[in-house]
Amino acid sequence: MNSLYQTSIKSLPLLGHGKVRDNYAVGDDKILIVTTDRLSAFDVVMNEPIPGKGMVLNQMSDFWFEKLGHIVPNHLTGVAPESVVAADEVEQVKGRAVVAKRLKPIMVEAVVRGYIIGSGWKDYQDTGSICGIKLPAGLQQAEKLPEPLFTPAAKADLGEHDENISFAEMEKRIGAELAAKMRDVSIALYKAAADYAATRGIIIADTKFEFGLDENGVMHLMDEVLTADSSRFWPADSYKPGMSPPSFDKQFVRDYLETLTWGKTAPAPALPADVIDKTQAKYFEAIERLTGQKLKA
Repeated sequence: MNSLYQTSIKSLPLLGHGKVRDNYAVGDDKILIVTTDRLSAFDVVMNEPIPGKGMVLNQMSDFWFEKLGHIVPNHLTGVAPESVVAADEVEQVKGRAVVAKRLKPIMVEAVVRGYIIGSGWKDYQDTGSICGIKLPAGLQQAEKLPEPLFTPAAKADLGEHDENISFAEMEKRIGAELAAKMRDVSIALYKAAADYAATRGIIIADTKFEFGLDENGVMHLMDEVLTADSSRFWPADSYKPGMSPPSFDKQFVRDYLETLTWGKTAPAPALPADVIDKTQAKYFEAIERLTGQKLKA
């Protein structure tokens, strides 16, 4: 399988390279979003691609956008990515790109946690709370929370860490009405997705959503949704509270990086071939388990 670390599309104006996605302008009102095989861990982009990962993320997002379209509008336009680039650039977009509406991003990430893990577990151990939300005493690592928690994060510049903020701070930044709508929609999306994933033998431990506004101020779901990059997926058959479950995501890379003496800032350390191969296998298994279909290469 060919891997794509960075695009080189010349037929459209480049808007910018993100951690994983490269964005190009399609007229004034649309964007070509190409999901590369770059991998970011601890907000640092690794030097090696994970072949096919971008296709997995793109096709997984498309699956969820369709499944959850009744809850909130999304950024998809239905325009074929192959139709907006030059003939010799089609291979760069095939299976890994979308033409999306050009939206004004809301600069707060919507994080929903259904289980206590990661930074939430560390926060709970230190304070008995997650992002200032008090929780019952005696919870175990990876335990299911009584109700999904909405814990917003302020979006950081490329290479910086997103910062957890309180809901009151979110209201201050974007207004009470929009903050409440983002929270309620995010929890509805998470619950619908978690219920579906459970039928496929997968637990969605947590996830993050990104939203934008169109020219009429209508909120849309955008970027990626419920992928192995933006979520923690656990196999239900090996889940038990009290330990960090195996994941269908880049946790494998994170775990490897945690064994190194590294300051979690660029430049990234090299990833061994076996870590790349096992991470690729996790992504491929995730899309097959969730959608019941193999990756369309």
